[in-house]
Amino acid sequence: MDYQTIIEPFRIHSVEPIPMTTVAERSDAIRDAHYNLFQLPARKVMIDLLTDSGTGAMSRDQWAAIQHGDESYAGSPSWEIFESAVHDLFGFAHIIPTHQGRAAERILFALLGGPSKIVPANTHFDTTRANVEYTGAKAIDLLCSEGLDPELDAPFKGNIDVAALANLLEHNASDVPAVVLTITNNSGGGQPVSMANIRATSELCRRFDVPLYLDSCRFAENAWFIRQREPGYATKSVTEIVHEMYSWADGMTMSAKKDPMANIGGWLATNDELLAERARTMLILTEGFPTYGGLAGRDLEAIAQGLQEAVSHDYLQYRIASTGYLGNALDAMGFPVVRPSGGHAIYLDARRLLPQIPPLEYPGQALAVALYELGGIRGCEIGTVMFGRAPDGSEHPSALELVRLAIPRRTYTQSHIDYVVEVCENVLQVAPSLRGYRITKEPPTLRHFTAQFEPLAH
Repeated sequence: MDYQTIIEPFRIHSVEPIPMTTVAERSDAIRDAHYNLFQLPARKVMIDLLTDSGTGAMSRDQWAAIQHGDESYAGSPSWEIFESAVHDLFGFAHIIPTHQGRAAERILFALLGGPSKIVPANTHFDTTRANVEYTGAKAIDLLCSEGLDPELDAPFKGNIDVAALANLLEHNASDVPAVVLTITNNSGGGQPVSMANIRATSELCRRFDVPLYLDSCRFAENAWFIRQREPGYATKSVTEIVHEMYSWADGMTMSAKKDPMANIGGWLATNDELLAERARTMLILTEGFPTYGGLAGRDLEAIAQGLQEAVSHDYLQYRIASTGYLGNALDAMGFPVVRPSGGHAIYLDARRLLPQIPPLEYPGQALAVALYELGGIRGCEIGTVMFGRAPDGSEHPSALELVRLAIPRRTYTQSHIDYVVEVCENVLQVAPSLRGYRITKEPPTLRHFTAQFEPLAH
């Protein structure tokens, strides 16, 4: 029978307390943090939706794998278990472990990037863009037109614009060291990329002899969306879909803190033997020996077990349905959100909610602060604060002004999400009175992590 209640496919084995705070306490806390949600002490956050990176609950079997971890410096059995798990699922010849995804990005683009280079993507996320630009290369987003319309209900709004990519490669292929597809498309609202788009991008890259790398943090969620939405995949297993996705790629970067459900870890994988050799040399210089790459053996085993759990149909059905539960509730109350719901997060459209706040007064930041002050919810601005500052120092409004509510895996129950809905309802009522912010201090890159803000007067 088709019941409507979402049942978590797990029982709770241990719990940790949630700090219950008042509006006054939160107002003081956010002021002390200079209105930057990243600078808040976690002990002052009630519902932490800042990120789904490393914040999920590991399973009983993952904790058991941690106890099994072998801490030999070189050639640990835990490395063999990890390597086998990654190779069996993704198929790449060379696997280079790192302490997290941005380390894999740093190694890859340090080897491929450089002045005059161009790295196109559907949408680069923050650390990906920063690692590309740090080398002097130019990061270009070629998101499909559907992805630029938050209100459009289309199945694969994370796709790259293949025609735009073809035009770029026709004129600049010699300057393009790699093409990147982020799956799912985090900055674009957590939207999936279709198999047809992956295939078309791969065929185009091969025609111009340009490698294709998948930024793979949420690969399992992307595969589930393909299974749900793309003709011809409804009867395939998630593992089969993943195998096909990666058959079209030349390599991948991964943060194991997302879909692999570990608290730390990542890797770079490639079929390019020369690149892999150079990457291992850099790994030894900056991360660790090639069979641990900055991780403990116990972390390697937890990741290997998490990969098995990430492709579980029961888990993915619950994961996508529970995220959609929040998105549908907000949409029904008239709170502007990116449609359809993504896999790991719901994205609030601050531009539509707060038309009185100009982009350079950071409406996303204003919304994120309001969510915290009114309800203790910590979200993440994904708009002009995160993407508005260009490498030359100029500032421009971002294409989208969003606040991401990222749902940690297997961490919160439906009652927690119902509370988030109630807080958003209150924010909706006070939205016309919210004001913008200005930045009083910022670093030259990745400013959203450490910038300081102050509210503007009415």
